[in-house]
Amino acid sequence: MYETKREDIIAAQNGNEEKMEEILKGNNGLTWSIVKRFIGRGYEVEDLYQIGCMGFIKAIKRFDTSFDVKISTYAVPYILGEIKRFIRDDGLIKVSRSIKELSMKINELQQEYIKKEGKEISINLLAEKLNVTKEEIAVAIDSSRTIESINDDTNKDDGPSKIEIIETGIDEASMITDKIFLKELIDSLNSREKEIIVLRYYKEKTQTEVAKILGITQVQVSRIEKKILSSMRNKLIA
Repeated sequence: MYETKREDIIAAQNGNEEKMEEILKGNNGLTWSIVKRFIGRGYEVEDLYQIGCMGFIKAIKRFDTSFDVKISTYAVPYILGEIKRFIRDDGLIKVSRSIKELSMKINELQQEYIKKEGKEISINLLAEKLNVTKEEIAVAIDSSRTIESINDDTNKDDGPSKIEIIETGIDEASMITDKIFLKELIDSLNSREKEIIVLRYYKEKTQTEVAKILGITQVQVSRIEKKILSSMRNKLIA
């Protein structure tokens, strides 16, 4: 297995094109595993791969060799961010029609459930009723939160956040990439933020249930959760 050496990174940062190319080739599998998640969106995979490599080069140039982290892990958000920025700026993909439609269905079910049961419907139950994955539910929910302000801040990524991009049917390499970056993102949160993410997206609690557990209001949970997801999106394109 290829292991990027510290001295090679420094050489590449200092303009050694051969070392830069060597690092890119050595981490070729990682770049392709990220590119694969964008197949079928109307772009040539080779073009996306080249864009991904541009993201990797940016990561190499910005990498601090004193970090206790591998360059492959550090490069993940740069590769993703570069590809997602390309798609966003190309203007072909904003929030897809299917996501918008799913968001509308979620909203209708949420309103009906609150009227009938007097409480929020869980992500797990939404996924079951709509026959989709809970990750797709999370993507649709967040897209509805940001759609109104998306044109006001062009620095924000209008795609799903990293915590929301896990898709079904991906290969093992892509799953590993997701786990690597998710761990990096979650580790950067404070204890309260981590608890909210774990309760909401891993233990499938509603915002109301999370509020009771943490001893705060549902409005506070919603505000904190929105802030966390926004921060994670920003880190994708940092």
